[in-house]
Amino acid sequence: MPVVLTEKAAHAVKGEIGRALEADKAHEKIYLRLRVVGGGCSGFQNKLDLDPQMNPKLDDVFELHGVPIVIDRRSQMYLDGALVDYHDELNRKGFSITNPTAKSTCGCGSSFSM
Repeated sequence: MPVVLTEKAAHAVKGEIGRALEADKAHEKIYLRLRVVGGGCSGFQNKLDLDPQMNPKLDDVFELHGVPIVIDRRSQMYLDGALVDYHDELNRKGFSITNPTAKSTCGCGSSFSM
């Protein structure tokens, strides 16, 4: 399994997927898409999105805590062992991705280098 999804993050994602499915009746399934893109001050950025599309030629699908997760095969090599968590403290709210393969991160924590 290339990533770890905490139960707290899974609960938050399920809520987001439920709201997205209510708003968009055209799709019967929505995935949590994890990917790595170029950019940021350190070279790479992690991205989390809700996506109704999955391409079996480019993507792999995993299920963790009842959440369908899609990761493109190119991003998997950068996300091996990454931890997706959710925070709801007063001074820290939202999702975070901790990537153990990153050699360094930028000061704001939104990008990393390999």
